[in-house]
Amino acid sequence: MASIAILGYGVVGTGTAELINKNKERFKKITGEELKLSNILVRNIEKHKQKKNSKILTDNFENILKSPVDIIVEVMGGINPAYKYVKKALASKKHVVTANKDLMAEHGKELLDIAHENGVTLNFEASVGGGIPILKPLMECLTVNEIVSIKAILNGTTNFILSKMYSENMSYEDALKIAQDLGFAEANPDSDVLGYDAARKLSILSTIAYDKKINWKDIHIEGITNIDADDFKYAKANGYNIKLLAISRQEDDGIFASVQPVIVDKNSELSKIENELNAIVIKGDAVGDVVFSGKGAGMFPTASAVFGDIADIIQNRNKKSIQFNNKNAKIQTLYNYKADWLIRIKTTTKINTICNLTQNFKNCYLFKNELNPKDEVVAIIKEETENDLNYKLQELIDSNHTEYIKKFLHIK
Repeated sequence: MASIAILGYGVVGTGTAELINKNKERFKKITGEELKLSNILVRNIEKHKQKKNSKILTDNFENILKSPVDIIVEVMGGINPAYKYVKKALASKKHVVTANKDLMAEHGKELLDIAHENGVTLNFEASVGGGIPILKPLMECLTVNEIVSIKAILNGTTNFILSKMYSENMSYEDALKIAQDLGFAEANPDSDVLGYDAARKLSILSTIAYDKKINWKDIHIEGITNIDADDFKYAKANGYNIKLLAISRQEDDGIFASVQPVIVDKNSELSKIENELNAIVIKGDAVGDVVFSGKGAGMFPTASAVFGDIADIIQNRNKKSIQFNNKNAKIQTLYNYKADWLIRIKTTTKINTICNLTQNFKNCYLFKNELNPKDEVVAIIKEETENDLNYKLQELIDSNHTEYIKKFLHIK
């Protein structure tokens, strides 16, 4: 018998408890093991007394730790007290499953080392892709591959907002309001819309993919709060869509890592990932591109990944936990490959700006005047690295006549 305790009884905790109870017979038939949900840790027992499993609720973590529980599932979210509880659980030789991206991005290396030292497993599949199985395929199925690059839509909130702006011509504010009304966005959406959530997930994924430590705070991060209807107007005019992509790739002198709004071809796989869905494209040197897609959040999608991690521990009790490499990667924040760019320049001297662009960029294609207002110049600039692009735009950036410059990388 495998005894399981859950820390947290919110959306994911409720879903996990339901999947455990629902699948006991099926799991026993497949594995020969019986599952027992022994405890659920909550802050306030009274608040949850009307829910299922009320008889096994507790507000005392130490009692769980002293009990003969085999696996502790952490779905509380946030760093504290999750970090303290997981650390104690591993040190007490309890296997742990977590869906906590914040925890793994900040303390993953330390916690995996503690698990390894104590001969237990720390599984965290749900921390990156929610319901999308990505870590196990990356660590096992693709192990023969050297990972070349990752391109991913890792945040359902921002993808929902951008999808509404693209398909229904909504403003950012209106799309965010709908996302909040439907429960896809928090009352304070900053972690999602500023790109931090996707950056944390990218750091975990890239640390495993490249076997080097990727600190999420070193990643270049841009959110979607400055995206407006005109950005989509210009993107659509050239057959593009706008997505918030988490990107990393191996380079000769380090790893490029970025979370930023980019333009993608409207008929591409990533463009077709709509609303709250997520997608991850892994490129291996042997297999080429492999695409994983599905729901990146929600009660049962995330609980599905958590349950998969529980099953993995039960079926492989002697398997050692993976470890993150302690060697920090050198992070590149500029895109050093030749690419196309959509450029918007708000200026008081339109003629001078046009002259500057056509003189500095031999492959510069200006938008027709009827598409853009009289105080703005919009262009597609082809085959430029980000470093060269920035250098050539510096004269305009320094000019008193330039109010702002927006640029969107084209990812193929």
